[in-house]
Amino acid sequence: MIITDCDHSNLNEEKAVFDKYNAEYELKTCKTEEDLINECKGYSIFMNQYAPFTRKVIEALSPEIKQIVRYGVGLNNVDVEAATEFGVQVCNVPDYGMNEVADQAVGMMLALCRKIVLMNEYTKKEKWDYTRGIKIFRIPNKTVGIYGLGRIGKTFAKRMSGFDVKLIASDPIYNIGDVINGVTIVDFDTLLKESDVLSIHSPFDKTTKHSFNLENIKKMKPTSFLINVSRGGIIEEEALYTALTQNIIAGAGIDVVEIEPMTIDSKLFKLDNFIVSPHIAWYSEESSLELKTKVAEEACRFLNHETLHYPVNNICK
Repeated sequence: MIITDCDHSNLNEEKAVFDKYNAEYELKTCKTEEDLINECKGYSIFMNQYAPFTRKVIEALSPEIKQIVRYGVGLNNVDVEAATEFGVQVCNVPDYGMNEVADQAVGMMLALCRKIVLMNEYTKKEKWDYTRGIKIFRIPNKTVGIYGLGRIGKTFAKRMSGFDVKLIASDPIYNIGDVINGVTIVDFDTLLKESDVLSIHSPFDKTTKHSFNLENIKKMKPTSFLINVSRGGIIEEEALYTALTQNIIAGAGIDVVEIEPMTIDSKLFKLDNFIVSPHIAWYSEESSLELKTKVAEEACRFLNHETLHYPVNNICK
């Protein structure tokens, strides 16, 4: 087993699991395809955070490579199709950090609706004057839209149910008109047109890439707010900039971007109606420990031919 890369300060949780299973492991600091190919040949179980498991890498590491376990939910850096073709089991951890991400979305909503970030900066740097925040509208009776009603989308909806808002969502796995835990399923156009706050909680794939392009963002209310704590690339960032500078929407809060890290010279940073956090929505001390433990456990389950909890492509039957 090998941990190809990670940004943890220690491996205490992983070691505890490995010791339980009497499993041996190596730790590398791979960043590129070449690093993986040159340093990881001969290993069969890979725990991976950011390093790119492309078709080229998977083919080069075959036939020894048998499993890739991703530290996280998203699989942007793992070619699942190639892995399946080469008989490699891919796993992720889809159920960690749900509360944290939902809380981040709620925090973004409150910061935007109440102009908390703007007024904090203005009050500290300029003067004590509430009129800089006009106009602010109350939250109850507004419509909150959810793009993607999976685990995190439902957790966010549960949080929002206490705000006395109308909840709607767009998700292809449900039928239009279904009511799921108090959330009414609508089509995407309706979600865009009716939402006062629209929070993105969908996965990123070819069907969701740039779903929020300029054409679609123009369908939103000029008083609405757009939040993305899911995956970069779902919002087309040039379109977002246009929408924020031309008053097509009132504001946006994002935790993820298409190319990370976002640099300080980004023109979005110059906008008062744009708030950002550095892909931290997943994080708390508890969720970090949970993620590390679950990755190690899934790797050890595979090693011991036990039933996997988080198979993505179901190579193991």
